[in-house]
Order: sequence, then C-alpha cells, then structure tokens
Amino acid sequence: MSGWRERIGPDTGPWLGTWYNVDHDFWRTSVSDEQLAARVQRLEDLLAIHQLFVDYGLALDAGDFDAYAELFAEDGEVLLGPMGRAKGRDEIKALMTKTLSGGIGSSFHIVSSPQVQLDGDTATSQVMWSVVTRDTAGAARLAMIGRHRDELVREDGRWKFTRRRGYVDIPSAIP
Repeated sequence: MSGWRERIGPDTGPWLGTWYNVDHDFWRTSVSDEQLAARVQRLEDLLAIHQLFVDYGLALDAGDFDAYAELFAEDGEVLLGPMGRAKGRDEIKALMTKTLSGGIGSSFHIVSSPQVQLDGDTATSQVMWSVVTRDTAGAARLAMIGRHRDELVREDGRWKFTRRRGYVDIPSAIP
C-alpha cells in the first residue's frame, strides 16, 4: 500500500482538494519470528518479575510465610539487616515467622519503581518499598521507606529470588 493517495486536512481552507502521497507502511519493520518471540519473552519475563514483587508484599502482609518462602529459589537467601538473614526456604520461613508473626495485618507493603535487568534465565533488580501501619487512632502512618536489591533466577519456569538484600532508607522503630 506504499504510495497510497489520501486527502489530508479539513474540508475547507487551503487544504481543500489537496491530495498527498502518504506512505502507510512507514511504521512497519522487518521483524523475524525469532526476534518477535524474544520481544514477547522479555515482556513476559518483566511481567512475571513485577508480579513476584507484588506477591512478596502480599505474602508478608497476610503472614503467609509458606507462600513467602516459595518466592525464593531452593537455595535462596534473604538479608534484611537488623531483622536477620536466612538461606534456604526453611530458614527463610522460620526467620519471617519469628520476626513478623505477631504483627499480621498491622502493616501494608507498597512496592514501587521496579528496575529490572534481564540476562537470559537470570536477572538483577531494585525496587523501592514503603511500609504503612496503623497509628493508635487507626489512621495510616508511613513507618519505613527503603529498597531491595535482588538477584533472580528462572527456576522450574518461574522467576524466584536467589538473593534479596533489604535496605532501610528512612528508619523506623526497628533497631
């Protein structure tokens, strides 16, 4: 359809009756099936990793430490500064149960600003996070702001954390 003739402009004024050659194929590019498949895979990977970040916050907020631990690779590691560190799903679950089980439903994690660098079946990432809690009157209170730096791997077809290191940028009552 290259060279398609089309009338452009309003029906009145200097454009009236003027025809222009418009190349309707200008936006098309030659993309092979392999290139298209790679682009789609990249988008699927990014979406799956972004969902991993969301699932992380949801599992913490619900106190579902089984689901939380499953977000990590078999030999995954979490390093959360003064909260502790753990390696392997069993240790990760035990750390989170010990540290957070008394406060289930009292905090809400907001994950934002994901930056992901894909490299085949591995990736690195950084996200920002905020923790909102209730004050004594039940109103929302911003308790902490920080970030996670991650190493990720595709394990059994799903993206998992191999290492998640947490940083608190604006401190809270946690020592």
